[in-house]
Amino acid sequence: MTTAKHSASVNKASAGASRSKANSKASSKASSKVSSKAKADAETLSTKLSKAADITASSHAEPCEPCDSLSASLARHIRYGLCRDEHEKHELFNAVAHSVKEQMLDSWRQTRIKDNQYQQKQVAYLSLEFLMGRALGNALLSLDITADAQQVLTDYATNLEDLEQVEQDAGLGNGGLGRLAACFLDSCASLDLPVTGYGIRYQYGMFAQKIVDGYQVERPDRWLRHGNPWEVRIANRIVSVPFFGHTETYLDKLGHRHHVWAETQNVLAVPYDMPIPGFKNGRINTLRLWKAEANDEFDLDEFNEGDYAEAVATKNLAEQITMVLYPNDASVNGKELRLRQQYFLSSASLQDLLARYVSQFGEDFSQFNEHNVLQLNDTHPSIAVPELMRLLLDQYGLSWDEAWAITSQSMAYTNHTLLPEALERWSVPMMKNMLPRIVEIIFEINARYLEQVAHHWPGDIQKLANMSIIEEGPEQHIRMAYLAIVACFSVNGVAGLHTQLLKEGLFKDFYQLWPHKFNNKTNGVTPRRWLAYCNPKLSSLICRRLGDEWINDLSRLTALNAFTSDKAFVKEWAQIKFENKQALTAFVKQQCGVEFDPLMMFDVQVKRIHEYKRQLLNILHVIHLYRRILNGDTQDMVPRCVLIGGKAAPGYAMAKQIIKLANNVAHMVNSDPLVSPLLRMAFLPNYNVSAMEKICPGTDLSEQISTAGKEASGTGNMKFMMNGALTIGTLDGANIEMLEEVGYENFFLFGLDAKQVTQARIDYQPQHIIEHSKALNRVMSMLKSGHFNLVEPGIFDDIIASVLDSNDQWMTAADFDSYCLAQEQVAKTYLDQDSWQKISIRNTAASGRFSSDNTIAGYRDEIWMKK
Repeated sequence: MTTAKHSASVNKASAGASRSKANSKASSKASSKVSSKAKADAETLSTKLSKAADITASSHAEPCEPCDSLSASLARHIRYGLCRDEHEKHELFNAVAHSVKEQMLDSWRQTRIKDNQYQQKQVAYLSLEFLMGRALGNALLSLDITADAQQVLTDYATNLEDLEQVEQDAGLGNGGLGRLAACFLDSCASLDLPVTGYGIRYQYGMFAQKIVDGYQVERPDRWLRHGNPWEVRIANRIVSVPFFGHTETYLDKLGHRHHVWAETQNVLAVPYDMPIPGFKNGRINTLRLWKAEANDEFDLDEFNEGDYAEAVATKNLAEQITMVLYPNDASVNGKELRLRQQYFLSSASLQDLLARYVSQFGEDFSQFNEHNVLQLNDTHPSIAVPELMRLLLDQYGLSWDEAWAITSQSMAYTNHTLLPEALERWSVPMMKNMLPRIVEIIFEINARYLEQVAHHWPGDIQKLANMSIIEEGPEQHIRMAYLAIVACFSVNGVAGLHTQLLKEGLFKDFYQLWPHKFNNKTNGVTPRRWLAYCNPKLSSLICRRLGDEWINDLSRLTALNAFTSDKAFVKEWAQIKFENKQALTAFVKQQCGVEFDPLMMFDVQVKRIHEYKRQLLNILHVIHLYRRILNGDTQDMVPRCVLIGGKAAPGYAMAKQIIKLANNVAHMVNSDPLVSPLLRMAFLPNYNVSAMEKICPGTDLSEQISTAGKEASGTGNMKFMMNGALTIGTLDGANIEMLEEVGYENFFLFGLDAKQVTQARIDYQPQHIIEHSKALNRVMSMLKSGHFNLVEPGIFDDIIASVLDSNDQWMTAADFDSYCLAQEQVAKTYLDQDSWQKISIRNTAASGRFSSDNTIAGYRDEIWMKK
């Protein structure tokens, strides 16, 4: 785009934004003098006309001229953006990022124009988390300009690898849920699917984890400290989200009842768009993130009177909604803030989606389901169900049956957990206060739905109570997962076992009522980031042998099996792993201060800290090895470096104790010169996407040791497998499908399966197990002795008690001996390096099934585009 055209465009947009803001204020003042209904009608009409005009204008804009080359664009940003010759590293990064973003702008615009014409069904992917990681390297790979960037940066006395380290991980997610959403967006764009991600633009991430004296300490994750060069603020798409107030009803001339949500406290939802490039295909999808802002920045009268805090109180209250990812919901205030976040995301996204549709088709919603589908990523955005009903009923005037037909035919729900405590339940009094109209709609949905239950199970009062969206008790609660199941046309689990357990256990009654709704979509990870980008040496080797088509078709990796008999290939494969281990060694030294040895086996468990993921089992095994070394029992022991990493939720006391135990055990192991030649251990602080990009290429053994029946899927297991790590794991989540692909002989299996866990709980006696296990008895004795907390007596009493507890649902003691036996087999196999490297190759070769491209193709064919 020429400078003149660009300036004109900017001026026009600025003028439009100013007019929109002025009109909004004028409308607000006028509406206060009219009835609630008139106010609602005025706001509705203003919103529709404004958005229709914006979309129409963008659809008929003149084509942009080709953008500058990457070199010219970077020179321009440095000269005119920084206005000086000297610059900081983060400033150079921002200039590079802006230049790379410019390479996407034309394609991004063309993608939007094509999608606004609804040539395909549009997918809205609603998720409270998007764990994107760093964007620069992925963008360069997708645009196929990595070599260009490397060449350009030589003129600025730096290199791409160093510059990439400057970028902060986007603090938009926490764990596997958010990273899965990011992988899905990558696959959607690479498969040329019109998918828009909707999330929240958190000012701070969950937290930056520090380890102080072995304890987790949470610090603010200021990921936006230097701005986000990838985002674009879309000022003309701002919407208003209501909270609090009360509802009113009135009858029109025809006797039809209407509902008005009156005297609300409105919060502005401001969209920030980030580009999601497809792999070398020209599609640039959008991740739209909402930031909360106040209608008025501050009260000038109060400010002039000197009450500065009260003057900006409304602004602060509004902006709290998107201040930080996942507030601690242990308190009432935390629960309220989390509910506000979920409703804010859902309402803003749905208003945006409906406005785009209306601009194209008017208020004829008869085609809505043919052109739109909404995928709810876990239970968090399930409040979108009553919100879509509210918008269709109250804003667009549809009847209940019309609105319900649209809602129930356009929404799909993905469940990500088998843990009942993770299925959100909201207090009815709290929700009535915050979202009164939404509660009314939920109760109406429940009443109508329970008629179906009553017809299916006549006279079964208990069934009605069990399946009701409203949970009775001293205080009523709304079961949000139930709401999602009732409203959505598709309910999917994320691994074969997970889906089976949903149908047989957690949602058994719903499956009996609506078996056609339930399906499985095993999770996957994008091969672009998790092999092609993060492991360039291995990627290069594979490309030299197989070509590069595997990057978009991971099933082609099965051809690697033919090279297990090629000695030169196996040797090069092993050398690349060693070099990756050297890089990981340097990273661990920098982050943890612990000296790993790349000649030792790297045994890694990095993931969210939770009892069901059983980092404790891993630590107990380290204590077992430590005791063996002290006792001189080192026959057939393989030298091993154990790396554990992950964050504990701020309110999760036991998870924090496990982190403390890991650090104390690591201290004792690493400080003993007798032990360190055979065993070393480190806890990696602040584990994130960028850390994983360094960890998985250098890992020998991947720990996937959750209690069977607890892990929905797991995606870290897939990333490790893709990079040639061998897995030790239980029959849980996607481990089962991984084992099916790679074979029992190439997987270290241990422990009870899900059915055995259920049976064992009937009469679980961990004390009896410990007494009859020499190894576990010695481990527990050492733990009880205070050996790992000599100056902090009693701090691990709760952990010890949890292992001894007959109600320990994680079955730590039950699986310990089996785990140790599997680890002995690991050591035996590792000592035969030729065999180990061949199994490593087979693991990578078998990882094709776990590409997120396959998963998204399943969503596309069986949910989103299904006729």
